[in-house]
Amino acid sequence: MRSPLVKADDHSISNTQSVTDLEIPTPITPGSISASGSARPHPTSLSLPYIDVKIDFEQMIYWAAMRPSQQPMITMELLRDMMCVQESVRAIVEEGNREQREHLEYFVAASQTPGVYNFGGNLAYFADCIRRRDYKGLQEYAYACIDVVYGNAMAFHTPLITIALVQGDALGGGFECALSFDVLIAEKSAKMGLPEVLFNLFPGMGAYSLLSRKIGTAAAEKLIMSGNVYSAEELHRLGVVDVLAEDGQGENAVRDYIARNRRKHNAHSAIYRSKRRINPLKYEELRDIVDIWLDAAMKLGEQDLRKMTRLVAAQDRRLDRQEETVRRVTSG
Repeated sequence: MRSPLVKADDHSISNTQSVTDLEIPTPITPGSISASGSARPHPTSLSLPYIDVKIDFEQMIYWAAMRPSQQPMITMELLRDMMCVQESVRAIVEEGNREQREHLEYFVAASQTPGVYNFGGNLAYFADCIRRRDYKGLQEYAYACIDVVYGNAMAFHTPLITIALVQGDALGGGFECALSFDVLIAEKSAKMGLPEVLFNLFPGMGAYSLLSRKIGTAAAEKLIMSGNVYSAEELHRLGVVDVLAEDGQGENAVRDYIARNRRKHNAHSAIYRSKRRINPLKYEELRDIVDIWLDAAMKLGEQDLRKMTRLVAAQDRRLDRQEETVRRVTSG
C-alpha cells in the first residue's frame, strides 16, 4: 500500500494499493456538491471527525489539531483523517500557485487532548493481531502509518515549512509523528519517548530514520534502546526539540517562531528541501524497516504481550487521573 503523496524522484507514482483503498471518508461540507451531483469537498473546508482544521490565509498557516480523545492513540481512523489533511494541503498549494491566491507557508500539527500529544500505536490492536497471527491486519496498519510519516517528512511535496507543536506526552508512534515534521516545538512539561523496547519490540514507523538524520545514529540508537521517557528540556539539549516553550505558551511560541522567520521563509524552505536532497528519506527505507518491525512483532511471546497490555492500562489510568484533575479545577 502506498499513499497518493508518495513519490519517487519527484514524480507521482500511481498505485492501486494506495491508502485510498482503506475507504478514507471523504468529508462532505456546505457547497461541496458539484454540478453532476457528486460530493467534492473544497480542500479549504474540511470537516473531519478526528482532526480539527483551521486555515489562516492572512498568516498563511494551516493548523491541524487532533481532536480531544479519551484514547489519544494512532488509530486507522486517525490515519485516514491525516491523509485527508495531507491531500487538502497539497491541493490548496497547487491551486494557490495556479490562481496566484490563497498561499500557505506553514503547516502546524498539534493536539487538543490536554496533556497528551499522542500515545502512539494502538497497542491493544497490535496484541490482538499478534495473538491471532493476523500478519496482514498488522501490516495494513503499519503501512498506513509510514504513508503518513513519509508525507509529513516530505512536507507533502510542497514548499511549506511544517511544525509539530507538542504540548503533552508524545510516545511511540506519537513521537515518531512529531519527529516527521521540519520543526519540533514543545512545551517544557511535555514528555517524549519510545517505550517499545520495554515489551521487546522497537519503534518501526520512522523513529530510527528520523532521529538518526537529526542527532546521529549513535545518539538515536541510545535513545531508542533506552526505552526511557525524556523531558522536552532533555530533548532540547540533545537537539531533538528545536524550540522550547513555556507551559501554556506553545501556540504563542509557534506564532513567534513564524513571525521571526517569515522574511526568511524562502531561504528556510530551500534549506529544508536541500536537507531532504543531501540525506534523502526514501519510502523504500521506511517500508523495509516496517517489514523488519512486522517480523519482530510476530515473534513476541505472551509475556511480552502482557507487558504491552499493562502499558495500555497505565496510559488509561493516567488519562483518568488527568480528567479528574481537570474536573476539579473547572468545578472549583
